Parts: sequence; C-alpha cells; structure tokens
Amino acid sequence: MRENKKISFIIPCYNTTDAILHVIDEITESMETHKGYTYEIILVNDASPNTEVRDRLVDLVDSRKEEIILVDLAKNSGQPNAILAGMRYGTGDLFMTADDDGQTPMSFVPEFIKEIENGKDVVCAKYIKRPQKSIVRKMGTGVNNIMAKALIKRPQGIEMSTIFMSKKYVIDELIKYDQPYAYISGLLLRITHNIGNVEVEQREREIGTTGYSVKKLIRLWVNGATSFSVRPLRIADAVGIIVAIIGFFMAITVSIRKLIYVDYQPGWSSLISVMLILAGVMFLILGVMGEYIGRIYLVLNKTPQSVVKSVYIKSLSERTDIKQGDDKDVFKKD
Repeated sequence: MRENKKISFIIPCYNTTDAILHVIDEITESMETHKGYTYEIILVNDASPNTEVRDRLVDLVDSRKEEIILVDLAKNSGQPNAILAGMRYGTGDLFMTADDDGQTPMSFVPEFIKEIENGKDVVCAKYIKRPQKSIVRKMGTGVNNIMAKALIKRPQGIEMSTIFMSKKYVIDELIKYDQPYAYISGLLLRITHNIGNVEVEQREREIGTTGYSVKKLIRLWVNGATSFSVRPLRIADAVGIIVAIIGFFMAITVSIRKLIYVDYQPGWSSLISVMLILAGVMFLILGVMGEYIGRIYLVLNKTPQSVVKSVYIKSLSERTDIKQGDDKDVFKKD
C-alpha cells in the first residue's frame, strides 16, 4: 500500500450543525487509528432555510484543526446533487460520503478502507440494524429496493446506499454527470459492478428530524425510475397491451352471451367500469411519457444540477484549484 493516500469525506448539510461536530470527531478518531492516510472534509450547505447555518459552518471550519472546506449552494438541490457538488472539490485518492445527522457511525471507516484495499471499486453501507422508522420511510426503502432490482439491475446480494466509499476513477466518472436528476445508486451501477458491502448498525437520530418528506421521496423514486432506465415506458406498453387483451376478451364474452341469451342487456355499470379502467391506463401511459419528455426539455434547457454560491477554506494557499475569479466566490470570514 502506498503511504499517505488521501480520503475526501463529503457531508451534505441541511439545517443542522450540532450533529456534524460528532461526525467530524468520529472521522478524526477513525483516521488517527488508521495510519497511511490523510484526509479532508467537504461540507456542502444545501441552501439551509436557517440562515445561521452557513455562518456556524464557517465558524466550524475556522475552529477545527482538520482540513475542512465549505461549499455553499445557492438553492436547495437535494442530497444526491449536493454530494456531487462536494465531490467536485475533493482531491482525495478515495472518497466517502457521510450523513450530517450522525446516524451512520464513522467508526466503520477502517472497514470500508479494507474492502477497497481488497480490490473493490465501491463499498456501500449495508444496514443490519436500523432505528424504528415511520411508515413513509419504510415504504421509501421498500420502493428503492424494488426499483434498484427491477430497473437499474443491481447485482444479486449487493445493497446500495448513499453512504459509500469509492476509488477516485469512479468519482471522476460520477461527476461527469451534470444533469439535474441525479440518482447516486444508478450512476454507480452505470460505472461498475465491482461493489462490496460493509455491515453497519444505524443509530437513533439524536438531533432534529429527517429531511426526507413524502415529496422528496417521490422525487427520488421518479429520478431513479426515469433517469437511468426506459423500463417504465416498456412497463406502460405492457400494461396497455394487457388491458387491450382483457377488453378484447370481454367484448367476445358479451357478444357470445348476447347471441345465446337474446334478452341479455349488458349493464351500464360494467360499461362505465371498463371505460374508467381504459381511461386510467391511457392517462398513466401518457403521464410516464410526459415525465420523460419534460425531463428532456429541462435537460435541453440546461437546468443546472446545482449552483455553487461560495466556497470557504481556511488556507487558500494550499489549494491552487480554488481561487478568486473562478465561477464561484471564495470568501473569507469578516
């Protein structure tokens, strides 16, 4: 193993700062016990509604001995896009993501490194124990698992997660994706199937509540379903064919019964039911097609994946790639 490899830790932040202190402490403790690696921490403020968050993160960068960079986004872009924004500022040989709420322990970092050193390109957290979650989050996890298997062809026995460690070549390919609808698992699987897992026990959330609302979960599902697969269109085609076949056989059944029973009168309710089913299927297919067409329009319109408002780092002299005059504002604390 070559000495002094570097790990870039990417932490997307949204409306929280207190828990991040514990996350950074755990990263520091883990790296002190694992020799041969240096590290940097990149915090990405995903346009937190609480305006004090950015100032507190700046103070955090100044007060810590670790090499920390703060990337401040102009508007909320979502966790996947925030992760990609942070990765563009990393200089490590390896990259690892972390949560800002501290639910995923960073004490497992050495195990991720071990799997990478054993030849894996990407290593994802596999949760063997989770705190009690809401029905919405349970549904979200279930839908994500189904989608990963059915639409983006996840390898058998492999779990995907937003907490992962990766080699630099994977990240170099990952950040080439500049479209607004990022889905990290789909991007990783598009690059490599040489993926490993580390079993992790997730802790109870100590501070705050989850940032994933029903709206954000649905957006995540739609991104995963439409950004990396045309299978929803094929499923819509299949549903249309199946309903057409059912309608055809129902028509034959009604015709035969009419021939056998002259006085037979098909019911109004059955006719309306069939019409509603057919109309529902047609609107479903049109909706799926419209989603794809709408995304094509927004991509052609060059909708940005994220907009970096400013970057803060204690010592600019150590980073020649971050300087005043680039397409971002490098600011210093007043």
